[in-house]
Amino acid sequence: MARGGQGLARVAVVVRAGAAPLWWSGVVAAGIGVLPPGVTGRRIGVPAGAALFLVAAAVVPLARRKRYDALVRGAARAGKYDVLQDRAVTVRNWRRGHRWWLLLGFAVALGSAFAVPAAGGLLLAGLGTGLRLKAAWIGRRERAEQTLLWVRVDRLGRRGGRPVGKAVKSLRGTGIAAGDAAPGGSRRRTAALV
Repeated sequence: MARGGQGLARVAVVVRAGAAPLWWSGVVAAGIGVLPPGVTGRRIGVPAGAALFLVAAAVVPLARRKRYDALVRGAARAGKYDVLQDRAVTVRNWRRGHRWWLLLGFAVALGSAFAVPAAGGLLLAGLGTGLRLKAAWIGRRERAEQTLLWVRVDRLGRRGGRPVGKAVKSLRGTGIAAGDAAPGGSRRRTAALV
């Protein structure tokens, strides 16, 4: 990074990085967790899990929305020498930084099935769904403003997963074709014309 450039990671990619592992670990934990009858029984456990899924999927996209809005409004243009981090690197950093939390969440979801069948797994899946919805909301903002949002890599924290944490003072913006991820953090379907 010559001449004072910064390493930048896409905000939507950081948010979306946890969606798939949470979703899949939740689905697997719920599938296994429906086997034991549990303390409450399946007739209570599965509807309770469905309610937790819906609550998590609704609350996660709304969490810290004012902070996102404030940072988006104050986003500065990325500099000429800023280095844009690849989507795969951002996802890998997030997943490596959170692997033990993901394993712990999976273990707790499985263990909770002996009390309330499938509920813990459905809660994990709801968290993953909520992250996917939050990334989609960021993507809509990016399309509306024709600006992709980036955060400095050194501000993401040790685990690479706090795109609007206390350390983040501002975001950077680039044109809509920059980087290898589409608005919202998904992979680009076709090569962008530059």
